[in-house]
Amino acid sequence: MKNRANRMNYITYLIVIIAYMILQALQAFGMVSASLRGMLVPICAYIVMAVSLNLVVGISGELSLGHAGFMSVGAFTGTTAAIALQDLIPIAPVRLAVSLIIAAIFAAFAGFLIGVPVLRLNGDYLAIVTLAFGEIIKAVLNNLYVSVDNRGLRLGLFEGPGADFTGKRIIQGPMGIGGIQKISSFTAGFILIMLTLMIIFHLVNSRAGRAIMAIRDNRVAAESVGVYVTKYKMMAFVTSAALAGAAGALFAMNYSTVVANKFDFNTSILVLVFVVLGGLGNMLGSIIAAAALTILPEALRQFANYRMLVYAVVLILVMLVTNHPAVKNFSDRFRNADHNNLNQDENQPETGGQNNLTDNAAGV
Repeated sequence: MKNRANRMNYITYLIVIIAYMILQALQAFGMVSASLRGMLVPICAYIVMAVSLNLVVGISGELSLGHAGFMSVGAFTGTTAAIALQDLIPIAPVRLAVSLIIAAIFAAFAGFLIGVPVLRLNGDYLAIVTLAFGEIIKAVLNNLYVSVDNRGLRLGLFEGPGADFTGKRIIQGPMGIGGIQKISSFTAGFILIMLTLMIIFHLVNSRAGRAIMAIRDNRVAAESVGVYVTKYKMMAFVTSAALAGAAGALFAMNYSTVVANKFDFNTSILVLVFVVLGGLGNMLGSIIAAAALTILPEALRQFANYRMLVYAVVLILVMLVTNHPAVKNFSDRFRNADHNNLNQDENQPETGGQNNLTDNAAGV
C-alpha cells in the first residue's frame, strides 16, 4: 500500500508538471485566450485551497466551513507586506515569496488560535464554529484600517475622530486594499502547488500522518494506544491554514483591488465542493476538480443567465455518475487488482525469506 501511495504521489506531481509545461508552451505560441490567461493564477490558488482543505476534511476527517477565513487572513497580510516592502525589496518575485511566507505565518497563527478551542469539538459543532470564525474574520477586515509612514505600520478598527492614519493608506475598511501591484504569476502558482503537494504528501506518509488517519478512523482506539489527539489534529489544521493563507496572498496579488467580502461563506463552500467532487483524501481529484470547476462558469458565460443553472446541473450529474454502483464497482475492482499485483510482486522474492522469518521467530 505504501508503494501504491508513493506511485500515486509521483503521478500527481507528473500531471501537474505536464499541465504547467503544456500551458506555458501554449502561451508562448499565443494559443491561450486572454480570459483563460487571467484565470491561471486563481486556478492555482484554488488548487492549493482544495488540497489544503482536503488535509482537514479528507485526511483528518474534520468538517471545516471557514477555510475562506484563512485565505482572507493570508490575502490581507500578504498584500500589506508586499506594499510595505515595495521600496525595500524592489525585485517582484522575491517580494512575492516573502509576502507568501508572511501570509502563511499569519494564517497559521490564526489557525492555531481558532484551533485551540475548536478542535475539542466534533462533527456539526466544529463545522458551525469554523463557519462563525470565517464570518468574524470578514467582519474584522471590513472594519480594519492600515496605513504606513516613516514610523511604520499604523492600524485600527475604526475611522473617525481620534484615529490617526497618516501616510500611505493600505487597508481601507470595506473598500479593502486598492492599487495593488500585480506580482503574482502562473509560475509562482505552479511552484506553490508543488510545495503544497510536497508538504501534504510528506505529512500524510509520516508517522504524524498515520496518527491523524488513525484518529479519523477511530478516535477512541487511537487515544487508547497513546495517540495525543489534540496535537495531531492541530498539526493538520495549522498546516492547512498556513497553505490557505499563502494561496490567499497569491490570489489577492493577481488583482488591483481586493475586498474582504470576496472571502465569504460561498468561497468556503466552493472549496468544499472541490474536495467532495474530487474525492475525500484524493489530492489529484481535488486538483482536477478545482481546475475544472473554476474554468466551467467562465466557459458557460455564453449561456448568460442560465450558466449557473447549467453549472449546478453538471455538478449533480457528476456526483450521480461518480456514486453510481457500476462506477464504484469498477473503481473497486481496479484498486483491488492493483493491490493484488503489488502483493504478488512483494511476495515473489526468494523463498528463503520465509525461512529467515521462521528462524528469527525460533530464535526469539
